[in-house]
Amino acid sequence: MKKMPSASCDTLLDDIEDIVSQQDSKPQDRHFARKHIVPKVRRRNTQKYLQEEESPSSDSTIPGIQKIWIRTWGCSHNNSDGEYMAGQLAAYGYKITENASDADLWLLNSCTVKNPAEDHFRNSIKKAQEENKKIVLAGCVPQAQPRQDYLKGLSVIGVQQIDRVVEVVEETIKGHSVRLLGQKKGNGKRLAGAPLDLPKIRKNPLIEIISINTGCLNACTYCKTKHARGNLASYPIDELVDRAKQSFQEGVCEIWLTSEDTGAYGRDIGTDLPALLWKLVEVIPEGAMLRLGMTNPPYILEHLEEMAKILNHPRVYAFLHIPVQSASDTVLMDMKREYCVADFKRVVDFLKEKVPGITVATDIICGFPGETDQDFQETVKLVEEYKFPSLFINQFYPRPGTPAAKMEQVPAQVKKQRTKDLSRVFHSYSPYDHKIGERQRVLVTEESFDSKFYVAHNRFYEQVLVPKNPTFMGKMVEVDIYESGKHFMKGQPVSDAKVYTPSISKPLAKGEVSGLTEEFRSRLGKPRSSTAHTSAATRQDLASPRAVPPWLRPRQECALVMSVGLALFALLFAFFVKVYN
Repeated sequence: MKKMPSASCDTLLDDIEDIVSQQDSKPQDRHFARKHIVPKVRRRNTQKYLQEEESPSSDSTIPGIQKIWIRTWGCSHNNSDGEYMAGQLAAYGYKITENASDADLWLLNSCTVKNPAEDHFRNSIKKAQEENKKIVLAGCVPQAQPRQDYLKGLSVIGVQQIDRVVEVVEETIKGHSVRLLGQKKGNGKRLAGAPLDLPKIRKNPLIEIISINTGCLNACTYCKTKHARGNLASYPIDELVDRAKQSFQEGVCEIWLTSEDTGAYGRDIGTDLPALLWKLVEVIPEGAMLRLGMTNPPYILEHLEEMAKILNHPRVYAFLHIPVQSASDTVLMDMKREYCVADFKRVVDFLKEKVPGITVATDIICGFPGETDQDFQETVKLVEEYKFPSLFINQFYPRPGTPAAKMEQVPAQVKKQRTKDLSRVFHSYSPYDHKIGERQRVLVTEESFDSKFYVAHNRFYEQVLVPKNPTFMGKMVEVDIYESGKHFMKGQPVSDAKVYTPSISKPLAKGEVSGLTEEFRSRLGKPRSSTAHTSAATRQDLASPRAVPPWLRPRQECALVMSVGLALFALLFAFFVKVYN
């Protein structure tokens, strides 16, 4: 064995290789002495390979090419979240499908308000598992109770993390379980949620749902949504106005403002709802309308004068949803609703006086813990007095983790009977009979469930069915009311009447992705458009399966990189074998 040369400790070595004598062959000499080492590259059937590239296998784990089915339960806020998630996924190349069985992954966006909604959610999870679908869960159920047994091992995206849905879906497709349930914060303060300018696929291209805030200031004893959405956090006015402008530029003709309590808007950021509404009406084009969402009585009381002025604006529906829940002050106190029946009546009476014809919708819970027959009769009298044209009657369901669930419950049979009795009262009057013969201007926005009519709404957001004339969709039309039902009227278009076309752009096609943020454009490698929204050709390209991030682009490139990598690996392997042999 050859003795290694010694190196004096006081000698400075420039490199570890200095301990090798001059007579020893260098590693590179030994490597280049073998001139006949050539890595073998397996030949492939080029035609067959190209065919495989065009039609990737269904079990491929390359993200960005799968089909995704999205199901949403619950309120307008939840529906808006679902639209945002669909838009982001489509922008990254995933195909959003309406065929559940054809999908590779199910994105289930849940509602936690009532037991039946959660039951449907749970059953959908079970069905997805039976069909071996990948699953991502969203919405208020997993946000409020992420440790439930039937959620174990499944990917979850929180209500404030919907801008990261692509990441969660990608990891789920790869076989991982991901959970993102944190809150968004800025400058140490909780934010309202994901940015409003994310890509979006509107369920109805003519209607934009804008969440103006998340959470609320109440602590109702029956509410599970509070556990998911948390305390009030409002979006700044300028961001909401910008979102409205973008929507109108994309052909939207009706905007819905939504949140857990629109009346509380701005209290956390030093503003209020009227201030927002006055800014919004400035940007509503002629022929378009704005609809306000639900507001609780306490927070609308101090703005009644301003709210009446806004609801009289010609581009704002004279409509307001004000839940009363019960006409018994005792029950309202147990619910911790922070108002009394007199407060509710004051709001309704004032608005009816100042906004003639206004539609006031309300909610009622039947069978809340401790509700007596007398309490219930007070609620019945309230409905008989005001004859609400839109009334949402809900049987009480104790939600896990809420104070009301621990209270002494009203027997199930009593709750059911009270729900039936109140429904009977509601159906005893006809709110629209007196409007037969009126001439109204209505905005047409969708098709009826039976596909026989188009659905329009008049100034008071009352539903009017009109003939299916394609030229009416997205337009304002004058009609004569000739028939009425419990929930609708029917109108015949006036023969010589003008069809009012909103002074906005052509609507996006159904399923088309709305504008993309700068971040998304850079990720997708697309140049920024000089127009307010992408052209039809560009939008179609962005929504196609090939419009994927750089790291997910054509698999041919991946194959080439892998081939080069294998060749380099073979060379390196041969090099090290020679060095150490």
